[in-house]
Amino acid sequence: MQKRLVTRYATSSAGAADENQRRVEAVFDELVAAKPDNVSYIVLRLADDSFVHVSFHNHGDDEVNPISSTAAFAHFQEGHADRRQGGVDQQTATLVGAYITVVD
Repeated sequence: MQKRLVTRYATSSAGAADENQRRVEAVFDELVAAKPDNVSYIVLRLADDSFVHVSFHNHGDDEVNPISSTAAFAHFQEGHADRRQGGVDQQTATLVGAYITVVD
């Protein structure tokens, strides 16, 4: 079952954004080590220190989510409300097209 989710939220300060980024990077480290083949995940930190997460899931509702099941994601969730300013906007999305070349 293909799911596409876009999650957006603001952080309360540059320091909170830095901490948020460190925790997100740990999630990616864990995903790289585990190499799940049923998920794609992109996180962007915007110039205003807000974040956008885009995930593509190809697993059933009764199957383990490779992102949220990581220990690093559990650590990311800890204190997330304290790092945020306001709520989280999460929506399902329809893929219109994609072309991705990752350049650092």
